Amino acid sequence: PRLCVVGSGPAGFYTAQHILKHHGGTQVDIYEKLPVPFGLVRFGVAPDHPEVKNVIHSFTQTARSERCTYRGNVTVGRDVTVAELQQAYHAVVLSYGAEDNRVLGIPGENLSGVYSARAFVGWYNGLPENRDLKPDLSCDTALILGHGNVALDIARILLSPLHLLRKTDITDSSLAALACSKVKHVWLVGRRGPLQVAFTIKELREMINLPGSRPVLSPADFTGLESAIKDAPRPRKRLTELMIKTALEKPGEKTAEVQAAASREWGLKFQRSPQEVLPTADGTRARGIRMALTRLEGSGDSAKAVPTGDVEELECGLVLSSIGYRSLPLDPSVPFDTQRGVIPNSSGRVEGVPGLYCSGWVKRGPTGVIITTMNDSFDTAQSVLEDLQMGVLDVSTSREGYGAVESILRSRGVRPVSFSDWEKIDAAEVARGKAAGKPREKIVDPQEMLQLIGH
Repeated sequence: PRLCVVGSGPAGFYTAQHILKHHGGTQVDIYEKLPVPFGLVRFGVAPDHPEVKNVIHSFTQTARSERCTYRGNVTVGRDVTVAELQQAYHAVVLSYGAEDNRVLGIPGENLSGVYSARAFVGWYNGLPENRDLKPDLSCDTALILGHGNVALDIARILLSPLHLLRKTDITDSSLAALACSKVKHVWLVGRRGPLQVAFTIKELREMINLPGSRPVLSPADFTGLESAIKDAPRPRKRLTELMIKTALEKPGEKTAEVQAAASREWGLKFQRSPQEVLPTADGTRARGIRMALTRLEGSGDSAKAVPTGDVEELECGLVLSSIGYRSLPLDPSVPFDTQRGVIPNSSGRVEGVPGLYCSGWVKRGPTGVIITTMNDSFDTAQSVLEDLQMGVLDVSTSREGYGAVESILRSRGVRPVSFSDWEKIDAAEVARGKAAGKPREKIVDPQEMLQLIGH
């Protein structure tokens, strides 16, 4: 059987890995629109979390398998259509993730000084499309809308001491911008309460212990929560206890000294929903945000935030919206649920299109960490394997696979990047990083990547 996977992030690689491992005869080709592989492992994981990137080792093993081929620099839907891939392969798996962000839908969100978390993370992580972002960090207060791990990542990057960031693979230009940053206060704002935050305890603890910064949590936000979490699941209970402790504890002498010396601070604000980004007098830039105060109806994860009628304004020159990523339709021939931003599917089988599958965020929505995506991808891979076994996928007719696609690409003037090409780019990045005392210096311009491999 010849199969292909569209997207070389965790979903794509885990799907390929599982199929190759459990079916000795399959050949899997992975297509990626960028010259470089690994998706959000490369462009989403925070630079100061190198341990999370260790999955790259197992993805590299998969890509080096003689039954797997990587083809970068190929945009499916433009350079080759999904229908053309279906002609060339017995099965096609779409694992292209979430390439957009959810919008706030409020006045002023297009003012200068307002950025999506996706673009900001892409900027400091070297995602080519965000390399020219040039965020203005000349204000002293930043406000991040959202209470997830990405929001905490951004707060940590904004407030981290430079000597810690210099040892990471953060891009050179963002390091230079952060070195001139005036941001001293960062507020993380959510529509709901402390019991509904989406970040995890590891990220929160890291933020609380960030050198040179102190947490500002209002004790009033946590009154009566101890009894409310008595029967909560353990992760939620421990997370809430850590917030309560941080909000209520009187710092000991040593902590008090450390906190007094901290020149930067960050805090969590709850039950506030953004209504409008307020412009400066000349109408060009963000100077603050107006928020509706909310009350919660219901409890736990299903609690809804309802505006109370009261509003509050907060001065800030930098607004980062971290309210979620969004998948986009890839090709008119593929069904797409625009409401939910996913491809309608059952266990990864795309509804109404035999032989077409999906995995990862485009399958289930943009939530969860790498391990969630791994399990989800194995689930889709299992569906493919079952369909091969049950004869749902007709492998009696041979398919040309990459041979057919290669001639299509050639006729359209597209030159794919192989995995050994990527390894040359990788080696160049590592060498540049070494010269600067970093694990790598990412190349952010795709043209430069292609020149480097002689394309």
